[in-house]
Amino acid sequence: MDQFSVKVFIRLRPSVLDPAGEATKSASNKLGVEGIKSLRIGKMIEVKIESETENDVREKIDLLCDRLFANTVIEDYEYSIETI
Repeated sequence: MDQFSVKVFIRLRPSVLDPAGEATKSASNKLGVEGIKSLRIGKMIEVKIESETENDVREKIDLLCDRLFANTVIEDYEYSIETI
């Protein structure tokens, strides 16, 4: 069995307001950081998983993302897989 490292990136869909991102953008301006036109907050999840094939890993990660990691009504996800 091979080991894989998966990084999952979850972001709010562009049509969804991001109050945490707006608050962080405002705080950045108060710190003197100028020029930020847009700031959105997401999350990154790292998974180490054993499996026979990369396709099997993709099936498992898609299931986790659809049912556990992301709210697919308002969030999009993408991931990268590396063999370790």
